[in-house]
Amino acid sequence: MEDQYGSDFISITDEDGVEYELEVLTSVEFNGNSYLAVIPAADDPNSLQDLQVSILKSTEENGEPILSGIEDENELKAVYDLIMDSLYDDPQTDE
Repeated sequence: MEDQYGSDFISITDEDGVEYELEVLTSVEFNGNSYLAVIPAADDPNSLQDLQVSILKSTEENGEPILSGIEDENELKAVYDLIMDSLYDDPQTDE
């Protein structure tokens, strides 16, 4: 089935060399940094029972993009709120 929403997929490798494929739901900018909301890429789009959204911070190290978790609770909450706003923003042009 063709993806009608234009999803982006990325592959990441953890420090143990294990590669993961992730689907990027959205990205936001906050305080000069980029953040991604991602889910594991699923072979079966109907299997959303164990859906876990991760928020990753994108930084650069030695010219290479690095994705990492957010340790600061206030930063995580602020980014989460921005992501939720971007995912559920329903612009109405007919009002």
